[in-house]
Amino acid sequence: MIPLLTGFRVYAPDLRGQGGADKPEEGYSLAEQAEDTAAILEALHVRRAFIVGSSSGGYVAQQLAVAHPERVAALVLVGSPLNLQGRTPFADEVDALTDPLDEGWVRESLSWFPLLHEVPQRFIEDRVRAGLRMPAHAWKAILNGLCEATPPSDSGTIEAPTLILWGAQDNLLPRSDQETLAARIPGAVLKVYPDVGHMVLWECPERVAEDAAVFLTSCAWHL
Repeated sequence: MIPLLTGFRVYAPDLRGQGGADKPEEGYSLAEQAEDTAAILEALHVRRAFIVGSSSGGYVAQQLAVAHPERVAALVLVGSPLNLQGRTPFADEVDALTDPLDEGWVRESLSWFPLLHEVPQRFIEDRVRAGLRMPAHAWKAILNGLCEATPPSDSGTIEAPTLILWGAQDNLLPRSDQETLAARIPGAVLKVYPDVGHMVLWECPERVAEDAAVFLTSCAWHL
């Protein structure tokens, strides 16, 4: 999606435990992940930014907007949860993980969120490699940090202009949750992609980029 966001300076940091980020034993609560993001903006000398978050990254984005409203000029939430409290359907699998991770398991974990559109194989392979680079403790701590957190929209108010993009075939997040999230954010816009599953950004990056660019351009005066 990043190459499609022409006209914007884009930073795409890895969250703690993922990609090239550090993978410490602790620090994976939702609040700490949001503080990491705020610290990145501080280090980059970015006073305010447009924040785009997909799936659990959108949960972190919500928490950032609640905890540091001065940092968030606008939000785009893509397949982002309203509430992750409790155990997810795949929590037992993650709890059982040990190092080194099995490539077959990482590959199979991608099927948790069925894809309705073809995704380039190179992208799938990149996701498998990224999953294998995450130690077992990071998988567990990230999931626990998300599921133990108070939902951001329960703990505070998101004031930033917000666009919510959601796939109507999402097998994890119900439409009612997306409508509730939109209702809790003043002026939020909910756009539904009828033929898309949970991984909206994977399935239709061009549509997401186009909708995000139009929305964020309209919010430029908030920077």
